[in-house]
Amino acid sequence: MGLCSSTRLKDQVSDPQRLQGVPGHNRESHAGQHIHGNFAGQEAMSTPGVHLHIRHNQVIMDNGIVQVTLSKPDGIVIGVRYNGVDNLLEICNQESNRGYWDLVWNAPGSKGIFDVIKGTCFNVIVENEEQVELSFVRTWDFSLEGKYVPLNIDKRFVMLRGSSGFYSYAIYDHLADWPPFEIGETRITFKLRKDKFHYMAIADDRQRKMPLPDDRLPGRCQTLAYPEAVLLVNPVDPELRGEVDDKYQYSCNNKDIQVHGWISSDPAIGFWQITPSDEFRSGGPLKQSLTSHVGPTTLAIFLSAHYAGKDLVPKFGPGEPWKKVFGPVFVYLNSASARDDPRFLWEDAKIQMMNEVERWPYNFPASEDFPKSHQRGNVRGRLLVQDRYVSNDYISAKRAYVGLAPPGDAGSWQRECKGYQFWTQADNDGYFSINNVRSGDYNLYAWVPGFIGDYRHDNIITISSGLDHDMGDLVYEPPREGATMWEIGIPDRSAAEFYVPDPDASYINRLYVHHPDRFRQYGLWSRYGELYPEKDLVYTIGVSDHTKDWFFAQVPRRKQDGSHEGTTWQIKFNLSYVERSKSHKLRIAIASATLAELQVRVNDPKARRPLFTSGLIGRDNSIARHGIQGLYWLFNVNVPGTLLNEGENTIFLTQPRCDSPFQGLMYDYLRLEGP
Repeated sequence: MGLCSSTRLKDQVSDPQRLQGVPGHNRESHAGQHIHGNFAGQEAMSTPGVHLHIRHNQVIMDNGIVQVTLSKPDGIVIGVRYNGVDNLLEICNQESNRGYWDLVWNAPGSKGIFDVIKGTCFNVIVENEEQVELSFVRTWDFSLEGKYVPLNIDKRFVMLRGSSGFYSYAIYDHLADWPPFEIGETRITFKLRKDKFHYMAIADDRQRKMPLPDDRLPGRCQTLAYPEAVLLVNPVDPELRGEVDDKYQYSCNNKDIQVHGWISSDPAIGFWQITPSDEFRSGGPLKQSLTSHVGPTTLAIFLSAHYAGKDLVPKFGPGEPWKKVFGPVFVYLNSASARDDPRFLWEDAKIQMMNEVERWPYNFPASEDFPKSHQRGNVRGRLLVQDRYVSNDYISAKRAYVGLAPPGDAGSWQRECKGYQFWTQADNDGYFSINNVRSGDYNLYAWVPGFIGDYRHDNIITISSGLDHDMGDLVYEPPREGATMWEIGIPDRSAAEFYVPDPDASYINRLYVHHPDRFRQYGLWSRYGELYPEKDLVYTIGVSDHTKDWFFAQVPRRKQDGSHEGTTWQIKFNLSYVERSKSHKLRIAIASATLAELQVRVNDPKARRPLFTSGLIGRDNSIARHGIQGLYWLFNVNVPGTLLNEGENTIFLTQPRCDSPFQGLMYDYLRLEGP
């Protein structure tokens, strides 16, 4: 790949209207805490302008608050100078292993290739005192086939006047005549100095002092069931001895990954990754991704197969053009005085996150591939539910998740991974508004907590620049054929309401002791065999309590010889009357599946053929990765009256796959409907 000469395309952003709301520096907040970060207003205009320094193999953006050094033409962030610290990134790492875009790709049928994306052509897109925007491009041609992913990749870095941080986004472009390929993952990674950043924060109730990367070296840890999980046996900080460290314990749903990062206590500095929009992420609001973890590492994940499997790997065939903009995301830096509690930096970072969300879509990116607010459209309406077995009247779709995603079948959005998605939550009355939608064709999708299934509006919605669509009242009729005979769980696409056991005391993460996300503890899959060493779970309708008696995951049982065996759960219930000529309907909503199979038998556990089998489903791996949901499945099973008894009945749910302790199912909700 050849190099191109550096060029400057100066002053493309000179309109002051484009810079309204650009944040500034040095504010007081939090009851006297002196937090140095961003503020909006005229004071920003009094701060130093942005300056660009180009050297032989480096380029430096400097606005007097933050100084960012990138390799040229690679576009790797090799240094971030802030608040008197020469470099917040890990100086012991090679320059290419500090701050970078990367991806995992493969040709069809080949193994994945990890690629730290290095540009071959550097350009200055914007250079004035209000803004600098840099471009690092890697172009592809057929001479590179098999060596690099067939994409033109344009990485952009932006610094604004008065901003306590910098932005990054990228444009990926695959031309129609280029070879087919797949992308398993793409992201931005920052690796911070391990001598300074020891405290990690992901949410108000998910933050803690973290182990050091040294604690994961031989002699200091014991590798557990997979390499990502280790038991700290001799950590540098003795207080952490006996804890489990696993990056998957810090995953979040897309809808919740807006700000996360690290705090240094000496000096008190925060390094935060802020993602103000989910539009460029795939899989919808409940798709889970990694955030921050031991390194200290902070990530902005754009595409990944975690908690979903190959369904979330974009696959591009021959003759298929594709272009997508990932980001911008904001790297925000703040600081406090020595006398202040460094944890207030987290509170300040949340305020900054809300500021960034308010400003989305940004008006400063110079690329025409990133549409500004006036180039987008809006959709609003109201969603109602009609379920005559719950109410004769329409029911407000309270807190429904409503979204626009590329056209497809109902529920297809959770496996969609090439286009853009725009999601919101309806209010208590079912009213929703989806704003700042890119131009294009979409279906409107929804799902409603408390009801099973997926809604899709049949008509394609075409969004164009500046137009508003009022959808009026929309009605979702969830699957229903008869009255509820019994139900287990809550239809919310999660297994969190079921029984999550205490972890083995030898394998705990103290963050999750007495925490609502107790399912994130390591090794909970093995607790099933300890609680049910010989006989499987039996649940009796009207007697059992799903919060205590329904294990959160149906997993194999470990036998004494170390092998595993499939499990069969029973649901016992009574029917006072059965119409032999008619069928009941068994609804089974699955919150996650990992190389599992669901077999259903009724009143005969040894029946050679099950009444229903799902076949082999799912590659979520949520059980091993401490998730409580993955991809959603809904199965509707006809139960002939001839199989039912007046009096006691038993439904047998068998999960026979048992090559691994992580194979299994998480149920969301089960319901038996009468004829």
